[in-house]
Amino acid sequence: MGHASLELTGKTAVVVGGTSGIGRAIAHGLAEAGADVIPTSRRAEQVEAAARGIEERGRRTLRVVSDVSDRSSLRRVLDECVEAFGRVDILVNSAGRTKRAPTLDFPEEDWDDIIETNLTGTLRACQIFGRHMLEREYGRIINVASLSTFVALREVAAYSASKAAVASLTKSLAVEWAARGVCVNAIAPGVFRTALNEGLLNETERGREFQLRTPMGRFGRVEELAGAAVFLASDAASFVTGEILVVDGGFLASGVNR
Repeated sequence: MGHASLELTGKTAVVVGGTSGIGRAIAHGLAEAGADVIPTSRRAEQVEAAARGIEERGRRTLRVVSDVSDRSSLRRVLDECVEAFGRVDILVNSAGRTKRAPTLDFPEEDWDDIIETNLTGTLRACQIFGRHMLEREYGRIINVASLSTFVALREVAAYSASKAAVASLTKSLAVEWAARGVCVNAIAPGVFRTALNEGLLNETERGREFQLRTPMGRFGRVEELAGAAVFLASDAASFVTGEILVVDGGFLASGVNR
């Protein structure tokens, strides 16, 4: 197959936060490219549904729940994957939470929860799966960043700070692990329609502004993230590390649109 291959056959991928929205779309894309995929999150029924989606694509999976705030649950995912498949080649970190409120009075416990999930949760998974990958001298880690990694979105300061930090963490790990066969990159999605934000996008001024500021004039479909994930997970990306790949319909490139 050689180094240029985008083929993922024979590879094993874990997608944390892989049972809904962006994470699930990435899990499906990896499976369609040939990987066995383990989508995991906190809720057993969501894990079950997501695992069926992988099997429907002709790939193998496991049903295992995890919580990024609980290190032992992530270790259990790794252990079960190693037992079933021998190794984990690819890790995608897509667990996230947000809350919108003015920063002046933003409750500190909400701030802590968001940083805990989005940043520290990503670190935990990177540490646990990264150690396994470093021992094998092969791995692909893909974190999920955001437009708010780069630009402020009104009244989501905690989320934005966490996602700027995810980009920084991605680069730090990339540098530390580069010589040992583990590439660490991130995808920064623009505005994608998911069950979580449907109302916001369809019915609010904010949704209209997002659309106005996106040169393609529409929101993304979550399937449109799959190509970026497959590329970064593949051997074609063997010299790509520390990169934040933006998939945003031109949002960040855009100044004046009309």
